Amino acid sequence: DLNFVSSHFIISSFKNTKANIRTHTNKKMCSSKLKNLTQENISQINGRQVLQPKSNQVPTLDRRNSLKKSPPSPKPLNSLASKIPSPRPISLISPPLSPNSKSLRSKPAGSCKELLRSSSQKSRPVRSPENSDGGCYKEVVSMAIVQKQPGSIAAARREEVAMKQEERKKKISHYGRIKSVKSNEKNLNLDQEEKKKRCSFITTSSDPIYVAYHDQEWGVPVHDDKLLFELLVLTGAQVGSDWTSVLKRRNTLREAFCNFEAELVADFNEKKIQSIVNDYGIDLSQVLAIVDNSKQILKVKRDLGSFNKYIWGFMKHKPVTTKYTSCQKIPVKTSKSETISKDMVRRGFRFVGPTVIHSLMQAAGLTNDHLVTCPRHHECTAMAAL
Repeated sequence: DLNFVSSHFIISSFKNTKANIRTHTNKKMCSSKLKNLTQENISQINGRQVLQPKSNQVPTLDRRNSLKKSPPSPKPLNSLASKIPSPRPISLISPPLSPNSKSLRSKPAGSCKELLRSSSQKSRPVRSPENSDGGCYKEVVSMAIVQKQPGSIAAARREEVAMKQEERKKKISHYGRIKSVKSNEKNLNLDQEEKKKRCSFITTSSDPIYVAYHDQEWGVPVHDDKLLFELLVLTGAQVGSDWTSVLKRRNTLREAFCNFEAELVADFNEKKIQSIVNDYGIDLSQVLAIVDNSKQILKVKRDLGSFNKYIWGFMKHKPVTTKYTSCQKIPVKTSKSETISKDMVRRGFRFVGPTVIHSLMQAAGLTNDHLVTCPRHHECTAMAAL
């Protein structure tokens, strides 16, 4: 048993020594590898040593120190230029100082023009003597960047923003969002037109010939027999049409019916009537009605002296002035137009219904149906008072 124990002890001690020798050799190998690594270039990433390839090698600390000790000496332009200290660059990324800082309180920033003046005064050219005997000087312009005052960037920025706001106000006033002298002068005519509120049936899309008729003729008292005959024809032609199309055909009707001379129109024979239908494109029934109405006007002239006395006699020779505020309230016929229509039908007139006669009364000024807001209402009232 003792022999077995002793042999077992010897074997275990041998194994331990063998393991110690192995660990010792491994330590020596690791230390040798580390020594080799220190000789090569090693970079650290997050505290770990990483071996880089030869293409990305960084010089060691000794090599860096050796490079710093022997820098290449640049060739100076001259002795004075080499003595000029290198300018200290200004970082444009750094934010401007706040206006509450002490430096701003002591030295407030000026305008952009003052900054430019100060920069031009500070960056003056430096002259150095090339030869003491000759007295010739060469200008060496220093490229030094002028240090700006604290807060000057913020002040310049504020001034730039103020200028942009002024330009924006000018643009806005140009488009009429803000009242200005120029915009008021340009829109003077528009304001006058807005104040001139015509009757509501006159819109921006109305034909100019219709607008001119409203502004110059409609509602004006008419006492001429020829013009009354013309208005009677126009109001009769308006049935089934509109005033704009009738007014555009006005000159054609004047030419076809001899400027509405009742004596000449009453003498039209069948051949003349047919030529008017073919040449001017007027309906035959309308031409026959106009010829018959001209004959009835001649009878009225023989009985009463004039067609004017006949029409205005129903109104007692005084026009009626209404005070409508909306075109929807203006009637298409009245009791007076019905009375005139019945008498004219009795005399033999054609196309003289109550609606046509009321339209004739409006056109000839027998009734002033302009709205109260329309400026023509007061003008036609003043004409009727004459």
